[in-house]
Amino acid sequence: MPDLGSFGRLLLISGVLIAVVGLLLLLVGRLGLGRLPGDIFIQRESITFYFPLATMILISIILTLVLNFIRR
Repeated sequence: MPDLGSFGRLLLISGVLIAVVGLLLLLVGRLGLGRLPGDIFIQRESITFYFPLATMILISIILTLVLNFIRR
């Protein structure tokens, strides 16, 4: 029989991580990180295409620095 205590702990940790990521996304939206120069935004009559290239590169650099700092 599986240990329900460890499964419950896993669910709680997952929930907290999802909440933290949600709060970070809200803060990023308020800082204007979704509309950097270099982000591709094309809007036509019936189609809107958005590809946040510069935003993804910036987030990748920040996460790389933070994770390397934590790892050392």
